[in-house]
Amino acid sequence: MVQEVETSFERVRRLAEAAGLPETAVGTSYGTPALLVKGKSFVRMKDADTLVVMCALEEKDMLMELDPSLFFETDHYKGWPAMLVRLSNIDDQALTQRLIAAWREKAPRRLAARFDASASR
Repeated sequence: MVQEVETSFERVRRLAEAAGLPETAVGTSYGTPALLVKGKSFVRMKDADTLVVMCALEEKDMLMELDPSLFFETDHYKGWPAMLVRLSNIDDQALTQRLIAAWREKAPRRLAARFDASASR
């Protein structure tokens, strides 16, 4: 089980790195592999096929309604600005967009603004 989590997390880490998310570090959150920006977790593994991603509540509700095969929540996450992503169902492009959005949720404003400015060039 630990090996499957590490393999899934490697995909997440690789996509975050390819997206160029500044000041992102690998760490742990609740005992599972996580990505952090400035020490704050923005995604973490829940299990080998499930990623917890931070997101605005309005966005969470919309995404879960639009594609429940990808995005969902358990009772534990109701009312919390995080949702669950089925890694086996999401393609790399959509996952990258979720990683960027989750990073923006936790990154300091100035860092996010610098990232956005560099991405628009």
